Amino acid sequence: MRNRENVTGIAARAAVWSARHRALAILGWIAFVVGVTILSGQIGTREAGSADMGHGESGRADRIVEQAGFPVRPAGEMVLVQGAGREAAVADVTRTLKARPEVDGVADALTSEDGGSTLVPFTIKGDPETAKDRVQPVLDAVAGVQARHPGLYVAEAGDASGDKLIGDALDEGLTRLSLLSIPITLGILLVAFGAVVAALLPVGLAVTAVVAAIGLLAGASRLAPTTDSTMHVMLLVGLAVGVDYCLFYIRRERDERRKGADPHRALVVAAQTSGRSIWVSGLTVIVAMAGMFFTYDATFTSFAVGTILVVSTAVLGSLTVLPALLSALGDRVDAVRIPGLHRRRTDGRVWNAVLRIVLAKPLLSAVVAVAALATLAAPMVDLRTKGEGLEDLSTNVPIVQAYTRINAAFPAETSPAEVVVQAPTVRGAVFGARLAEFKRAAAATGRLREPVEVRVNPAGTVAVVSVGLAGTGNDRTSEAALRTLRESVVPQTFGKLAGATVAVTGDTAGNVDFNERLDASMPWVFGFVLGLAFLLLLVSFRSVVVAATGVVLNLLSVAAAYGMLVWVFQYGHFESQLDFTATGGITNWMPLFLFIILFGLSMDYHVFVLSRIREGHDRGLPTREAVARGIGGTAGVITSAAVVMVAVFALFATLPLVSTKELGVGLAAAVLLDATIIRAVLLPAVMALLGERNWWLPRWLGWLPTVAHELPAAPETQEDRELVSVA
Repeated sequence: MRNRENVTGIAARAAVWSARHRALAILGWIAFVVGVTILSGQIGTREAGSADMGHGESGRADRIVEQAGFPVRPAGEMVLVQGAGREAAVADVTRTLKARPEVDGVADALTSEDGGSTLVPFTIKGDPETAKDRVQPVLDAVAGVQARHPGLYVAEAGDASGDKLIGDALDEGLTRLSLLSIPITLGILLVAFGAVVAALLPVGLAVTAVVAAIGLLAGASRLAPTTDSTMHVMLLVGLAVGVDYCLFYIRRERDERRKGADPHRALVVAAQTSGRSIWVSGLTVIVAMAGMFFTYDATFTSFAVGTILVVSTAVLGSLTVLPALLSALGDRVDAVRIPGLHRRRTDGRVWNAVLRIVLAKPLLSAVVAVAALATLAAPMVDLRTKGEGLEDLSTNVPIVQAYTRINAAFPAETSPAEVVVQAPTVRGAVFGARLAEFKRAAAATGRLREPVEVRVNPAGTVAVVSVGLAGTGNDRTSEAALRTLRESVVPQTFGKLAGATVAVTGDTAGNVDFNERLDASMPWVFGFVLGLAFLLLLVSFRSVVVAATGVVLNLLSVAAAYGMLVWVFQYGHFESQLDFTATGGITNWMPLFLFIILFGLSMDYHVFVLSRIREGHDRGLPTREAVARGIGGTAGVITSAAVVMVAVFALFATLPLVSTKELGVGLAAAVLLDATIIRAVLLPAVMALLGERNWWLPRWLGWLPTVAHELPAAPETQEDRELVSVA
């Protein structure tokens, strides 16, 4: 390919270079993906440890414990026996557990306060991290006890069995997700393009971009250790943006060819329009993801690094190897056509009909759209967050049922608070006196529960005092008990120990501190994401109004997604269909994460649509006509892209954890709203009402760089033509 035009812009220059050196571009991409994958296998990925995860007082306590040299605690398990005349069953459980080679030690049985339940604690031998691989024979043995005592309830739950349940359920769900996501995406693209080759390109590029990004994550984990969920999020985001970027690019190139453009011009036009939109959209998504760094949380930092890598890789592939492939294939992109699906034009007839109504009655359309979004967002005012736990799995699972019963009968055993005391010595009469005073003060509150247990490190400098909290561990009662412990009991007892550092940790404390950390970082994250997104849109479109409306419209879609999450998962609608039980709150990290992901992904559509509108405006069209042509001309591709995103995200709602269900439902619902009510109704209505005011830029901002939206001079106009059949 010769450069026969004055090509400007990063995307267009990259496309021309790749087309002229397509073998190098294609082979270079393959070498890049294979190389980083092999390298990642060699160096491994660094996982975040407990010391990387904590916040506030609980984080300080966890770090003290980790550095104190405590022996590794074996994985703890519990067998619950309920029912009248259960003494024989309890003895049977004890004998059965002691006979198992996997069991390290069996503690004395505990009786609940109401006298209706007995708990037999025990531990699993070996490394607690791998105990889940050895717990199944013990579960089978306990099931045998239940079979021998059918009139009683006998069940096991604990660290190892919980890890096994979550691991097995997640592995099964992720395997199903992997098997379904790519075929479903490919099926949607086959319908969208009507040709096998054109459908395979986006899927292939998205998958290789995800693989390459996961390879790069190994190196990045040396700076920011990763968490288990990061790769799942990368798969979700990578498939969505990778497919969308290719879809935008290929569809524009195909449309230009059908309008009579030669292969060179069609590729240049696609690069200077859709390629430029990909570049701007990718930057906006990266900016949004970077907002997670302001949380100073290991999980969010890992998510930020992973998503930035996968979006950057998808943008790189879309701007380099995709033009090379399109140049090499030429009209063979439409090879292996599917009868009945391959169409000459891709305009959405339904959306064009809707658009005519919206532009005829813009004020009424805007009012109706805002009212609909406000109705969906209304439950958001009641949003409450909570930490993750085993209760977030399906209640149909026996281990979850056992854990729920244990938590109700023995709350101090499942979610105790831990008071960490670091002092020159935690042995002797002085510490013993403070411990006795602590037990008396705890009992007097009515909110702290027995038993009070103490562990001391080998050096005798750190003690961990466990005490039960009233409530379930995740409710307001437990939070009130924690406040009493931190603000009253601990200062009055261990706080008087000379030279001591005292901090409270545990599941409840960790969740409370995590929520406080998120609350403190929320203004910074929102300000960073909204501010930089506004600046990117301002520079890209040289309009304060376009940038402001873009931010506001995206916030509306996020608010509607929040409202739907509360209505479904907090209020408990569709529990049977989604296989979950409402626990009165949304997973604590979900609102912030959804805001960042949704705000970034919605820019895909927004930038793409606005670029087509601005393109028409720069050619001299009145704003209303530019809106009609821009949105009408992109309706088909926006619909296809939205269907792909919704399908991929919806698959995450089939995973076993409530948090993954929330993620899938929230993202799928928001993208659906964004591609329909926001882009097809509210955006054109608002732009029609504003008219030429859409493009207002104050004189004092005239120094902003001018980004050309107009295209190179077109050849003589030709009628739309059907591309030569190649299959």
